[in-house]
Amino acid sequence: MAATDFKDYYTILGVSKSADAEDIKKAFRKLARKYHPDLNPGDRAAEAKFKEINEAYEVLSDPDKRRKYDQFGQYWKQADQGGGSPFSNANVDFDSFEFGRYGSFDDFINELLGRMGGNATSGGNAQSRYRTAPNATDFRDPGNTTSTAAGLDSEATLTLTLPEAFNGVQKRLQVGNEVIEVRIPAGAKPGSRIRVRGKGRFSPYYTSQRGDLYLIVEIQPHPFFQFEGDNLVCEVPIAPDEAALGAPVEVPTPDGAVTVNIPAGIRSGQSLRLRGKGWKSPKGDRGDQMVKVVIQAPKELSAAERELYEKLRTVRSVNPRAHLKDIKL
Repeated sequence: MAATDFKDYYTILGVSKSADAEDIKKAFRKLARKYHPDLNPGDRAAEAKFKEINEAYEVLSDPDKRRKYDQFGQYWKQADQGGGSPFSNANVDFDSFEFGRYGSFDDFINELLGRMGGNATSGGNAQSRYRTAPNATDFRDPGNTTSTAAGLDSEATLTLTLPEAFNGVQKRLQVGNEVIEVRIPAGAKPGSRIRVRGKGRFSPYYTSQRGDLYLIVEIQPHPFFQFEGDNLVCEVPIAPDEAALGAPVEVPTPDGAVTVNIPAGIRSGQSLRLRGKGWKSPKGDRGDQMVKVVIQAPKELSAAERELYEKLRTVRSVNPRAHLKDIKL
């Protein structure tokens, strides 16, 4: 990375380097509201600014990442590979380095090796010594002949609408300076991990080595449908007469409205199951939709309704609180 590409995350968020975690959070929330794509439809500049703000907050809100960013400047990501600097055991005074003056990470490595008494042009020896962090492991996936260091994998949050998650969607994503197309399969749920092979971090030592990108799915809140474990749940209000007498009512499902027969005498809070009308699974199966019934008394009554309710009160044969008479502390 050239020195001119360096992003000052403190300047992006408009905070000082001494700002505490709460100040950073407040600044992020203010800017995120201002530049959020939903509030600036079609504004590419606002979208780019929003991504930049998120990137800055991701680093400065993480104590470990912030410490490395403060210490290594534009090379903090290279120092972060494998969980720490590959030179953490070397007797080198990092405070004497002016990281901003290096044109590339290789220039920084060359001077660092010189201070350590190494040979900056030794090539293979230097690469093998600092190839991966000690806790990094190699893995090989079935059918894939490329091995990558686990420390190069990266994660990012992907927010979907409920229809996008239910039906699947093709997303165009910005990964660093690269634009990629990702197919999100139908049935993604909150917390689902979507693996994008070979789109993670580049190794700072071997340019041909790159990890994978894992997209962690978040789903925007929906005014009617919610998740409860593996179930899709909703809440449907019914009138007192519908609860007492039973009634057919229309209930929205992901496929459209269906008619549900409310049994007479149903209790408020009782749930009905709509089989095969719930969330999709990655295999194409369908779960169930749970419909929670809530009896909703009218707040305003017409004169005719009030007369009938008063008459009902005089002839009602059941006391719903009869079982409370013998309750004592």
